[in-house]
Amino acid sequence: MVLSEEPAAGAREDGAEEGAQARGGALEAFGDSAETRELLGRLRAVFGDRAAQEGALERFRVIMDKYQEQPHLLDPHLEWMMDLLLDIVQDKTSPGDLVHLAFKFLYIITKVRGYKAFLRLFPHEVADVQPVLDMFTHQNPKDHETWETRYMLLLWLSMTCLIPFDFSRLDGNLLTQRGQVRMSIMDRILQIAESYLVVSDKARDAAAVLVSKFVTRPDVKQKKMAGFLDWSLCTLARSSFQTIEGVIAMDGTLQALAQIFKHGKREDCLPYAATVLACLDGCRLPDSNQTLLRKLGVKLVQRLGLTFLKPKVAKWRYQRGCRSLAANLQLCAQSQTGPQMRAKTPDSDADDDDVPEEVESVIEQLLVGLKDKDTIVRWSAAKGIGRMAGRLPKELADDVVGSVLDCFSFQETDNAWHGGCLALAELGRRGLLLPSRLADGAVEGSSEVSEQENDGIKPLKTLCAKDSGRRWPVVAVILKALTYEEKRGACSVGANVRDAACYVCWAFARAYEPQELKPFVAEISSALVIAAVFDRNVTCRRAASAAFQENVGRQGTFPHGIDILTTADYFAVGNRSNCFLVISMFIAGFPEYTRPMVDHLVAKKINHWDGVIRELSAKALGNLAQRAPEYSATHVFPRLLSMTRSPDLHTRHGAVLACAEVAHSLSRLAVQEDRPVVDDLDEKVVQGLKQIHQQLYDRQLYRGLGGELMRQADGWQWLINDTLRNLHLISSHSKQQIKEAAVSALAALCSEYRMEEPGEADPAWQEELIKQYLAELQSPEEMTRCGFSLALGALPGFVLKGKLQQVLAGLRAVTHISPEDLSFAESRRDALKAIARICQTVGVKAEGSPDEVVCRENISQIYCTLLDCLSDYTTDSRGDVGAWVREAAMTSLMDLTLLLGRDQPELLEARVCERVMCCVAQQASEKIDRVRAHAAHVFMALLHSDGPPIPHLPHRGDLQELFPRSDVASVNWNAPSQAFPRITRLLGLPAYRYHVLLGLAVSVGGLTESTVRCSTQSLFEYMKGIQDDPQALEGFGGTLLQVFEDNLLNDRVSVPLLKTLDQMLANGCFDIFTTEENHPFCVRLLALCKEEIKKSKDVQKLRSSIGVFCGMVQFPGDVRRKVLLQLFLLLCHPFPMIRKTTASQVYEMVLTYSSVVGMDVLDEVMAVLSSTAWDSELPLVRGQRNRLCDLLGVPRPQLVPKPSAC
Repeated sequence: MVLSEEPAAGAREDGAEEGAQARGGALEAFGDSAETRELLGRLRAVFGDRAAQEGALERFRVIMDKYQEQPHLLDPHLEWMMDLLLDIVQDKTSPGDLVHLAFKFLYIITKVRGYKAFLRLFPHEVADVQPVLDMFTHQNPKDHETWETRYMLLLWLSMTCLIPFDFSRLDGNLLTQRGQVRMSIMDRILQIAESYLVVSDKARDAAAVLVSKFVTRPDVKQKKMAGFLDWSLCTLARSSFQTIEGVIAMDGTLQALAQIFKHGKREDCLPYAATVLACLDGCRLPDSNQTLLRKLGVKLVQRLGLTFLKPKVAKWRYQRGCRSLAANLQLCAQSQTGPQMRAKTPDSDADDDDVPEEVESVIEQLLVGLKDKDTIVRWSAAKGIGRMAGRLPKELADDVVGSVLDCFSFQETDNAWHGGCLALAELGRRGLLLPSRLADGAVEGSSEVSEQENDGIKPLKTLCAKDSGRRWPVVAVILKALTYEEKRGACSVGANVRDAACYVCWAFARAYEPQELKPFVAEISSALVIAAVFDRNVTCRRAASAAFQENVGRQGTFPHGIDILTTADYFAVGNRSNCFLVISMFIAGFPEYTRPMVDHLVAKKINHWDGVIRELSAKALGNLAQRAPEYSATHVFPRLLSMTRSPDLHTRHGAVLACAEVAHSLSRLAVQEDRPVVDDLDEKVVQGLKQIHQQLYDRQLYRGLGGELMRQADGWQWLINDTLRNLHLISSHSKQQIKEAAVSALAALCSEYRMEEPGEADPAWQEELIKQYLAELQSPEEMTRCGFSLALGALPGFVLKGKLQQVLAGLRAVTHISPEDLSFAESRRDALKAIARICQTVGVKAEGSPDEVVCRENISQIYCTLLDCLSDYTTDSRGDVGAWVREAAMTSLMDLTLLLGRDQPELLEARVCERVMCCVAQQASEKIDRVRAHAAHVFMALLHSDGPPIPHLPHRGDLQELFPRSDVASVNWNAPSQAFPRITRLLGLPAYRYHVLLGLAVSVGGLTESTVRCSTQSLFEYMKGIQDDPQALEGFGGTLLQVFEDNLLNDRVSVPLLKTLDQMLANGCFDIFTTEENHPFCVRLLALCKEEIKKSKDVQKLRSSIGVFCGMVQFPGDVRRKVLLQLFLLLCHPFPMIRKTTASQVYEMVLTYSSVVGMDVLDEVMAVLSSTAWDSELPLVRGQRNRLCDLLGVPRPQLVPKPSAC
């Protein structure tokens, strides 16, 4: 709920407008008037061009939509816009389509500004009636392209109905020359209205407006009103809301009736009101599933009810101040000199007018509407309740208030609570909710409350029980509504109720004098603060903040109102974590709000269904414990301890979390004040805290789905070990949270309770713990290895003292890949994290003991472990799970290298630094975006370290030029288009070329389109730059072949490398080698390709090699003949797909490299390749292959007989 006042509309002249200027998101004027005038002025010019016409219409929509939230800015310009458009409409020479276009523009203006403000600008003289009626003769109600025209014409016709002359004067002689009777204007308008009330487009709404203005005319109501009402009731009676046609007819009819009873005079409508009400009851609209029909039914019912009652201002209503400014100032002056008088109209003689019995039916239907399932129906019913109560006598109005309060019952749904809040706000806003209702059920002068009821008031928990004989205090009901929430399945309902309750508080702030609300200030202010800070829904928090602000401004009695508003304003409460953890601490600094906030968290939020709210509430409760330590220790803790034994999982979980947070907060406070924490907690509470774990264990509440939450909330040693040992039994979505909670609990437990002497642990306990945890690292369960690896990494330094080598050896064993644990990538990842964390914990000392610190003796082994993990490319059904290991290895290498560079740079060897940078560069050039970005981050962190420069970085100067510090923040390394152009620069540095080329080969030959495109383009750009440098090209080719040789039969690299070679050969990257026969590059490449595909049955690898062989044909000498032989061998491969692919690519090769085949045999070679069915039987194919061998001068391959079995 946003409460703000719109800025006043600017009234500048057109010439003074220089454009709409924004200030705080609000426009100051209609700054598009010049463009709008140009658009409207050239409608005739664009009419013939369909595209230009659509463009002008769309542009006009865009301009108008900017002013949807401030439509009043259009008011000074509406007249000239309408004049420009009506000039087209009224021009008899305008084509029909141009008229329709003008009406489309008119409708767009009406949609933004609203028809009520626009209606008065239509020409409405006597001369305009007939032309408008004539326009209807050219309209087709079934034409869905021109509904805007009919809508605007109906509005225009409704305006012409306001002329002060009798329509019969405009008819003249109704007899024609042929003796026929011409239809009168009155009948024509009524016929138009009735016909358009049942159409399916928006013209139906305009027809209702037309009816309301036409039928209520003095000359028309006498002749046509009864007939039209009969037609309307017959239409309602024969229509059914079960059909589309019935819904449309009922919608238009109900709109028309509601408008008539709203704008018509009471004495004219009263004779028909009872009949209409009876017909409406027969329609059974509350049973309809059409929201709009139910809303219109409620609207019509309230209009009928207002017709039954005389229009008057209730003399008994409560009034705050006066409408006259002078009278208000006079009252203020009197209040300064004497006692303040309550601004309430004195009660005069009782109104003896009888209330028609139909009013009871109307009120009953409105009360039913308050419980409707849709908000718009409830809102309409609430406004009807307020309007009706304003015309009732005091006693009957009080009965209505009592019936509204019956909505606040535990038997009622959230819809009833919401409707009740809206009704209370309406009653309070209109002064119909007397101040006596705020405190108790009695009303001044009312005899309905018996002496027995006055003897006492029911307790709060039974306040909302369904009891029509009792009148409940309004304030108590609203306080209950401010925290209303009802769980439904996996979520809850009630946000709309809480929002409406805030609206009630906002309305009360405006309705009552401060002295009336003074007794309730403490309750209301605390409730609003709690809603503004602790509500789950952001709209409710903002609504509560706005209501609190209104009360501070209007009432001025809220404690510390200005200070709280400054901190908890509309925008500040938008962030939930900020509300729970920061704003709540500030507000709790005011004693009036501390205990209510604490009590609310314990009663309502600790057991909330949303786990995030429970966690935030526990943290907030821990923070607030520092504001009220004594209250937390003596009142909050006993309640929380009892809640830990609750059968409800959410309550149990939140209570244990809260116990931990409050206990930790109180201990911190005790440390700050240099006193023992047991001074705050009595022995019973301490014993209760100790017994939480045992009670949960005895009741087996650590098992099952509920145990996942409880494990996160508890932290004893046995529980930690048991949790880490059984992580594989926990559902996947909770596994990571529980693992982190157990590890953090272990670190805290060891630091607090396991240090015997400063820096020393109990030797026996230390030996037992390390032995147990190292044994668990060999578990057959991967999650167990993960948990205990991280646990070892979280141990404090004094626990690792003397055991460092043993722990590192155990973690190193986890990182090794063996056939039985090949897929245990997560355990290897967590082991690497643990190694890095241990190094940070124990620190670095060059000459220290290898069992205590990272030193010269063990640093090489640690680096070896981390670097070896960068070659983990394990894949399983989840994909490249080795990427998790590689990312963890890079992070660990970065942390360790930066640590050494800062503390002991002499431990960094040049060989190790070079290998680290090269391996990270390789990862930065590979195909997975996430890994590439992480590697680039590590590379830049090592190159531009914040501390001392890392020594021994190869080509440091070149690297700093290629990768300036500005690239750290400006480059998106996730994007291939930004990453690869920079990474390929490293190919020019010999130390990095091998590893970068290894990574690029995988990317260029990959599958992802964006990665392949960007990496290929970057590689070709580099190759283009070294074409004129034979030495650089030789070096590049040698490195490429070395990568191939080192990764022979490694399909992860060799297959994409073959694709990369295919593209490089096809793009002429090695053209310089074609000038020399049998160049070593092509000879060695041919040998490697033959070795790679030897006895291979991998179709993808074979198809990739075919492209490489075809590209190598361009190299002259013996190598060409050998390449052709390989291709001809593949033409008779056992796989038909390989034979077809080879024939196709050889055909393209012959076309591309014309020098390979002599001109005398070219046509025959092409014919054999294209006409042979290469997927036929091998004997047939072999003959065609041998024919090609003879044509190209290549020896025919000979069949090798298979060795016979002995």
